Amino acid sequence: MAKKKFKEVIQQSQEAILVDFYADWCGPCQTMGPVLEEVMEELNGKIKLYKLDIEKNPQVSLQFGVRSIPHYILFKRGKILWRKGGIMTKRELVQAMKGFTG
Repeated sequence: MAKKKFKEVIQQSQEAILVDFYADWCGPCQTMGPVLEEVMEELNGKIKLYKLDIEKNPQVSLQFGVRSIPHYILFKRGKILWRKGGIMTKRELVQAMKGFTG
């Protein structure tokens, strides 16, 4: 996702968007992939998931201070609502996201 398009998406979306900063070579990122999909399914579309490859989008990663992966930032109308890095359980992630689905 190009920087301009990314910026447009996070600023114009009415729904919250969870951005997954990842890289294909990252083992923990690969582990979290299915977990993120399950979480999004459980939240019934109340939050959108966008995956952003840090190697293809280094400027975006730098702009948001992403220094390690996996890293997640939840946006709504361009504002950061929540962020966390590292591996999380499905339960932890669902709990964190449910506070932003109402």
